[in-house]
Amino acid sequence: MKLRPERVPVSERAPEERVKDFREVPLGYTVEQAEDEAGRCLNCKNRPCKSGCPVEIDCGGFVAKVHAGDFRGAVKLVKERNLLPAITGRVCPQVEQCEGPCLIGKKGTSVGIGNLERFVADWEREHGEVLPDKAPPTGMSVGIIGSGPSGLTVAADMIQLGHAVTVYEALHEPGGVLVYGIPEFRLPKSIVAQQIESLSRLGVEIKVNQIIGKTLTVDDLLRMHETVFIGVGAGAPIFMGIPGENLIGVYSANEFLTRSNLMRAYRFPEWDTPLRFGKKIAVIGGGNVAMDAARTALRLGAKDVSIIYRRSREEMPSRAEEIRHGEEEGLRFAFLKAPKRILGDGAGRVVSIEVITMKLAEPDASGRRHPIPVEGSEHRWDVDTVIVAIGQQPNPMIASTTPGLEVDRKGYLVVDEETMATPREGVYAGGDIVGWGASVIRAMGDGRKAAKAMHDYLISR
Repeated sequence: MKLRPERVPVSERAPEERVKDFREVPLGYTVEQAEDEAGRCLNCKNRPCKSGCPVEIDCGGFVAKVHAGDFRGAVKLVKERNLLPAITGRVCPQVEQCEGPCLIGKKGTSVGIGNLERFVADWEREHGEVLPDKAPPTGMSVGIIGSGPSGLTVAADMIQLGHAVTVYEALHEPGGVLVYGIPEFRLPKSIVAQQIESLSRLGVEIKVNQIIGKTLTVDDLLRMHETVFIGVGAGAPIFMGIPGENLIGVYSANEFLTRSNLMRAYRFPEWDTPLRFGKKIAVIGGGNVAMDAARTALRLGAKDVSIIYRRSREEMPSRAEEIRHGEEEGLRFAFLKAPKRILGDGAGRVVSIEVITMKLAEPDASGRRHPIPVEGSEHRWDVDTVIVAIGQQPNPMIASTTPGLEVDRKGYLVVDEETMATPREGVYAGGDIVGWGASVIRAMGDGRKAAKAMHDYLISR
């Protein structure tokens, strides 16, 4: 049978409908669509898709089980390496990872591994949970700081290896960036809650409202546990350093998304929230966070939302799917533009932003073209809200209260890249706090490496 070169498309809600609420945009595969798409897999012997996955899911193996209609077997195979498939199936950048080396993608589009991972996770939620086996108790315990993707991965691996696990979360809801940073329309809160509940049923204890460095220190945790993992992310926003950033109406994307996600702004308009902004919004940046903030603003009633990015569309780091969704929903894009200053009225409120046109220089040694300003090209736009989404940096609280940790010049924790061990004995770290950037699955890959090293450390004591 001749294989179809193009993947089975996923149905999506219409832009004019979805922009009015926070329900998911893609609808996922039906059983028939999933089996059809899985049938496109070539069943390569060397499984390049597996090597492209940071947590080494047997992608070809679970896809083959989907094609055969063995959905429970597919779930079990995925969860041997990843206990959070409903999350990664929705937000993982599969195009750059497992789907990137897919051989059929050389003559068409790669197998939709991410879509199939979401399918098997959603099938499991409807037909009964598959929990992995646990090793006998070791009598040793692990303290995990942060309940984001890296921390949850360490928790999942260590509980299965027989260790007692306690997760310490600073906020009032577990999930980290999965809850406060990613909008409901990309990752529903109920999905995250269900995945965390699975860990709780395995025996993971989660304590919220625990600010490590204030409520407890790492030293306190080392007296309570044999080893500690730090997975707190890098949640402190970076600003541009231009005039006007202190005006009323300027948000960091962190604050904007956190208010939307944790203060229930996504239930607009029936839910009131202290998130206040105008109708004409400029979002600075070109990554996934910028796109999330811009698309959230549209759903909260903004009439004119523009993305200002200093490079071209081809250089935008955001997922192509998110850019397409934003365009369909009415976002405007101002490429090769950079803000110079934000202007306010007599009451200190934003009224406009001054931008300058940029051009791209020749590629540097890394191959990237640096943007440079075009003199005399400054011009102003009328806006009443500016959202800054140009990156994040670590909060220094844990490093400053923990002797023996080292940070680099940007404040990120220094770790061994193979084991994720810090210079402090028994302390490991991963995810955004170590500064390697930035995807959910990359953070989970850090957690996987750390868990293996922590287990080796415990059993060798």
